Amino acid sequence: MRRRSTAQALAERSRVVLESAEGHSIMEVARRLGVTADMVRTHWSTRSMAAATGMSQSAISRIWRAFAPAPHRSQTFKLSTDPLFIDKVRDVVGLYLDPPEKALVLCVDEKSQIQALDRSQPVLPMVPGIPERRSHDYVRAGTTTLFAALGVATGKVIGSLHRRHRAVEFKKFLTKPDTEVPADREVHLILDNYVTHKTPAAKKWLLAHPRFQLHFTPTSSSWLNLVERRFAELTQKKLKRGVHRSVQALESDIRSWLTDWNENPRPFTWTKTADEILHKVAAYCRRISDSDH
Repeated sequence: MRRRSTAQALAERSRVVLESAEGHSIMEVARRLGVTADMVRTHWSTRSMAAATGMSQSAISRIWRAFAPAPHRSQTFKLSTDPLFIDKVRDVVGLYLDPPEKALVLCVDEKSQIQALDRSQPVLPMVPGIPERRSHDYVRAGTTTLFAALGVATGKVIGSLHRRHRAVEFKKFLTKPDTEVPADREVHLILDNYVTHKTPAAKKWLLAHPRFQLHFTPTSSSWLNLVERRFAELTQKKLKRGVHRSVQALESDIRSWLTDWNENPRPFTWTKTADEILHKVAAYCRRISDSDH
């Protein structure tokens, strides 16, 4: 880093490496060195690694294929710090693998702030040899929130759309499964720890409807709620490429999607046991404790 003959780009990258080795975060390193966060996140390519090591690019490529390090890829994760993590995982997974008799298990959540987006210019449809093209910018026309309950056994979705995302709307939504589920059946709701699920109004409603039992997923564990998969499918197949000039048009599209899905619903099959999940989480914890970061 101090050599006068060192190229400035290499010297700057060396400073990033040294600052990172001190344990500073990406944003802190960027601030201290006056560079962008993206520069600090720089990944190796076969060419840059070959130049740094003095090896040929073909040799680096063979090593990457043999050991599959994939430095161009990254994934995110967040481990739950919920003190009741183990108990909640066993509770929720138990409902998936061995649901109680004469009861309905529903995975409940809200997909909030769904935006009605209209592209700033007309979409050019796909033609042979040319993909669909759309402008990168858009015009916002408002938002809506989808409250949904996924039946674990049937795959059917009970949905309700509301312009606001409050405890009032959540309580209104609860009346839908209460109406649609036969009165002689218990209802087990799997939901997260969002504040609207625990307000006095919601608790009062639940006390008046004792057949509803709540089962909370651990904090930072939305992957444990099966309805999230249905939300992902809605985003991918309906919202991602959708063009909606109004909230009404957006809501109409979502209702159509729900209707189409419920005509031929397909349930998800949960296969992982609680022990398998907990062993995998424990492995992540060991990797974190063994790392230098």
